[in-house]
Amino acid sequence: MYLGTPGEIVDERVTLRHGAGGRASHDLVESVFVRELRNPMLEPLADSALLAAGRRQLAFTTDSYVVSPLFFRGGDIGELAVNGTINNLAMSGARPAALSAGFIVEEGFPVADLKRIAASMACASLRAGVPIATGDTKVVESGKADGLYVNTSGVGCVEHRLSLGPLAVRPGDQVIVSGPIGDHGVAVMAARGDLELEPEVRSDTAPLHTLVSKLLRATDGVRCLRDPTRGGVATVLSDLADAAEVGVTIVQSQIPVRPEVIRSCETLGLDPLYAANEGKLIAIVSPDAADTALAALRSHPLGREAAVIAKVTPHPPGRVTLLTAGASRAIEMLAGAPMPRIC
Repeated sequence: MYLGTPGEIVDERVTLRHGAGGRASHDLVESVFVRELRNPMLEPLADSALLAAGRRQLAFTTDSYVVSPLFFRGGDIGELAVNGTINNLAMSGARPAALSAGFIVEEGFPVADLKRIAASMACASLRAGVPIATGDTKVVESGKADGLYVNTSGVGCVEHRLSLGPLAVRPGDQVIVSGPIGDHGVAVMAARGDLELEPEVRSDTAPLHTLVSKLLRATDGVRCLRDPTRGGVATVLSDLADAAEVGVTIVQSQIPVRPEVIRSCETLGLDPLYAANEGKLIAIVSPDAADTALAALRSHPLGREAAVIAKVTPHPPGRVTLLTAGASRAIEMLAGAPMPRIC
């Protein structure tokens, strides 16, 4: 092991758990990238960086997609890349303006599959009303890219004056999820064919910018927005609790999750709270705004099953607690890599 500054521990080599979106990912980013690249725009580690452009504020984001397999029920790597980057912008409350797309293609990759993915990206871009304005393509030797990797970046305009983020979160705030959790993670695992999982589970991949716009128009009581992708709802709330120095209490009976997702997670030995999502958001809102926020989300097709699942508490700071029938247990940030390559 390499011992850095007090409290910092970095493995000597990168492993798959460093890419799972949990504690290992967090530690790697903090101890390597933030440490070396530190600057005021990077340090918040939000889904998008906020940039001043004259009198306007822009949101800028980038993301890479290495999902395996490339095609799964409900989507593919191309649609995922477009929607995922739009959602990064949306979590800052920005109106997405344009995307870039970079392709790293392995030698021998079928051109028919590349056309299919490009067409999927075009459809997703058209549906969202966000053009792919620029791009790049590289080809690497056989065996060097597992078929295809896609990177997308995006820029958007911030058209509100809210300070969205963990520092705005207060005790008493309500935690809302916009719909059933875990669909994407289970859909990708089912597509691998290694286990007999529920075949009808579809990825929830979707662009969330219009849902966010509706929410922000309805109330100014929104404190923070996050999309619970890698590591799922549990990891996002653990990260927020730590950053805001508050507690979060989740009520298990209030969490929307489909029965088929529960069955598949039981087969895998997983908790749906840690399963990935690609078309859901978490909104932390002030207590007096909760009803209005919930109504606004439910009035949109992507938020019809929105539910309040948790409450922010003053104690214990940095800890998430799950209340089950007659008991409670601590929820930690994802520690391993139970579902690699899901986005």
